[in-house]
Amino acid sequence: MRLVLLGAPGAGKGTQAVVISEKLDIPHISTGDIFRSHIRSGTELGLKAKQYIDEGKLVPDELTIEIVKNRIAQDDCCRGFILDGFPRTIPQADYLEEALGELGKELDCVLNLHVPDEEIIRRLSGRRVCPHCGASYHILYKPTKTEGVCDVCGNKTVQRDDDREETVLKRLNAYHEQTEPLIRYYEKKGKLVTVVGRERVEDTSAAVLQALGVK
Repeated sequence: MRLVLLGAPGAGKGTQAVVISEKLDIPHISTGDIFRSHIRSGTELGLKAKQYIDEGKLVPDELTIEIVKNRIAQDDCCRGFILDGFPRTIPQADYLEEALGELGKELDCVLNLHVPDEEIIRRLSGRRVCPHCGASYHILYKPTKTEGVCDVCGNKTVQRDDDREETVLKRLNAYHEQTEPLIRYYEKKGKLVTVVGRERVEDTSAAVLQALGVK
């Protein structure tokens, strides 16, 4: 199965990608991970991407799709893959369709994981992490035994800048403006499947697998 995951930041795409990947034995491809891998390996594509990243610029679509195309052409993607984080815009979706066509492939399905904005804000703004040992918590769903103190190492937990409510709102606005139009784009192509995220991760996973026809 060749699959694209859509959903707002904090909708749980990464978590569900792992579930699907393990169930179908296909690779979970995160564009952020691909960039980091190319940069670490010092490839030509990685060096080009690093120039933009170091300057605080967005990596151009043409370069991003070249890196994605390079990844999905590898042997472990012969039975399928899960793309997480790409495409983010309609032009990127067009690039992806063209690149897949050149490889003699096409997407089987686009899974849209829908979670209301108010729930996204509650999920992300409530997250806390320990900067010392990396343990993660949530003030509502997974609180520390002592408020603000890591259960594992006893150091103070913090809220990451990315998880502050004002930052979450900016990320959501960017998603609605740039990425949400892809829902209609793929719906018109008959590729879209939407699953509403549940409160419990395992309930969402069950709904996702059922929507994809995976037993």
